Amino acid sequence: MTLDHESRDLVHTDVHDVVHVGPVYDAELVDGGAPTGVLRPPLRHRLASWWQRSPRVPRAFKSRAQAVQALKHAVVAVLRSPFRFLSAVARGVVVVVRAWRRWVTVRDYRTAAEEAAKLADKFTDIRALTLFRWKVTTAVTVAAVVVMLVADVLYGARALWITGLAGAVTLAIAGRRKDGSPGRKAALAGPRTLTWTMDPQVLVDAFRDAKLIGKDETLRLVERATRSGDGWAMTVDLPATRKAADVIKHREALASALAVDEVQLIVERVRGAGGHAGRVAMWVADSDPYAKDSPPTPLLRVESWDAWRPVPFGLDPRDRRIDLPLVWTSLLIGALPRHGKTMAERLAAAGLILDPHARLYVADFKGGKDWKACEQCAHRFFSGDDTDHVLMFKAWLESLVVDVQGRYARMQQLDDQICPESKITPAISRDSSVDMPVTAVIIDEAHIPLEDTTTVEVDGKKVKLGDYIGDLLTWLVRKGPAAGIVVIAATQRPDSNTIPSRLRAVLGSRFALRVMDWRDSNIILGEQMNTRGYDASTLLASHKGVGILRPDGETSQGDVLAMTLRTYYMSNHDWQTICQRGRALREAAGTLTGHAAGHDTALELDHAAVVKAIGSSTGDEADMMVGLAEPLASVVAYLGDDIDSRAFVPTAELIDALGVEPTAFGRQMAELGCGSRRERIPADDGTVRQVRGYFTADIRAAARNDGATDGAERTRHRARDNPSQRTEPVPSAVTGRKPR
Repeated sequence: MTLDHESRDLVHTDVHDVVHVGPVYDAELVDGGAPTGVLRPPLRHRLASWWQRSPRVPRAFKSRAQAVQALKHAVVAVLRSPFRFLSAVARGVVVVVRAWRRWVTVRDYRTAAEEAAKLADKFTDIRALTLFRWKVTTAVTVAAVVVMLVADVLYGARALWITGLAGAVTLAIAGRRKDGSPGRKAALAGPRTLTWTMDPQVLVDAFRDAKLIGKDETLRLVERATRSGDGWAMTVDLPATRKAADVIKHREALASALAVDEVQLIVERVRGAGGHAGRVAMWVADSDPYAKDSPPTPLLRVESWDAWRPVPFGLDPRDRRIDLPLVWTSLLIGALPRHGKTMAERLAAAGLILDPHARLYVADFKGGKDWKACEQCAHRFFSGDDTDHVLMFKAWLESLVVDVQGRYARMQQLDDQICPESKITPAISRDSSVDMPVTAVIIDEAHIPLEDTTTVEVDGKKVKLGDYIGDLLTWLVRKGPAAGIVVIAATQRPDSNTIPSRLRAVLGSRFALRVMDWRDSNIILGEQMNTRGYDASTLLASHKGVGILRPDGETSQGDVLAMTLRTYYMSNHDWQTICQRGRALREAAGTLTGHAAGHDTALELDHAAVVKAIGSSTGDEADMMVGLAEPLASVVAYLGDDIDSRAFVPTAELIDALGVEPTAFGRQMAELGCGSRRERIPADDGTVRQVRGYFTADIRAAARNDGATDGAERTRHRARDNPSQRTEPVPSAVTGRKPR
């Protein structure tokens, strides 16, 4: 037997023999049909594959779960069919009676005559036609009764039963539910249960009950209700001019109409090529999706991580992973104590720790053990909350300001192929020669340095240490991301006095766990977010680690405004493991520096460069406030940083906070060049009401004008000329500071 080269190479006469390897040929794969001798999959496998892929096979026959669900639907439909048939017959009677009444009264002829203004001319004809139709009705009725009597005599009661059944079926068909037809909408809404998965009309009724669509409007079903995870998912199109944002805003009302808890109802706008402003994706969970335990972070299963990749942050209610981008942005986390704030911050920092080229500045103002493990891989680290630690933090920020300025200067010298624009790239961040690594500034309990009242000298002016740190952080958050600076701040005191508005305005990503009220939620997530359906104060106390994420950029679920999720779980042991792995990675890469390497030396600062970079806005504002007259000084002190973020403040709020007499207060503010005006503002219950108050732009203008002169001296002259207008200085009810 003669063997070709290929066959010769496949011959094995004995497992112990040395197999001769023949020549190896270059070949080209040609689709010439199935080679002879190749085994095809068994017929049952091919049939099973076709069965699963074929669109002609109903979905209920493709899986056991779908079959069980279809069987449940069939049983419920059979049990409900008698009641639905009787209700349809009743509606059919109403429809037939109304149709007969319109016919016998010549409604169409009369309407046409009225529209043509010729009703008087056609009255005789209409009367004659009406009498004729009454005669026809009487004749048909008598004939029907006679036919029924004859049938009863000839065939007995069987004929009556057959005729009655046929008539009932006819009435049921005529009375079937049909949107827009008069007399076919039940007086009471349908059952408030998840029967909308079987009867979409119940979903339409729920939208109507929630006032999301009109009584004559309906929904267009884009995707029928199907099982998705531990719940039901479907997609609908709203009527024209209706917006998905309104459905998200009134999600609680829709949940009430569907008889489910609002935490079980997830409503999202469908974006992208397959979506539009009126397309809504809904998902209703079988039970509370946040009640189950969070799984451990996926970062435990990786040896290292790239800081440029979004960090695994948590799971949405449908158990889909949510990744959070950190580079080129910043992150603010706010929550009440013991609601997962530090856990969320450590999850965000874990991805940076596992990147050996990332540089970490960790400021733990809590002073506990939460961040102790990170000390072994951090470039800068401290744990404490006294003034010395705040001053050290100030020095860090000043050094970073100088570093960012230096990075931009070095970018100008780089080739356009390496640095095409004034932004850091992954290649630049890993090049030790240019010294521009991704640098994360991690701040726990950020309200402590921002509230420090220690006086420091900046550019020859006395300013508060907290205000100066706020300016430094604002500058870094504004200009640092393009140079590779990532600021991650967490606070358990999210209020306007703690986080300056100038800092909140530039922070990119926001994550709000449970807070006290909607005002605190808006301070973290942004103005008016509660009116758009995102309020962290509505989160349950039992939902640990559950919060609302407003990402800066596109997440793993696409470009969304905000989403509710539960963060991954990271125990203290897992946290220590990640930090130890981060140190090992830096030792292997030779990037262990600063505090972790034992080289935590004092910083040499160029204060002139820092002042030149950030300016001296704090000192300028302080100079502007000197000499303000009352009650303007107390108003400005009460508003604080909100004077820049709020557009309007009601007079009633100022009178209540300052404890002043309304008439005298209004007169004095008018004399200082700040008159009250009316404005429409949203109330707590969602309505809009018109109130009298002051625009903050007018308050700022009056403060500048009054601060340019000696306001106190002008007040004394005014009181001397008019003794009736003498008032005592009004201390601020919020800050407790005496007016200047």
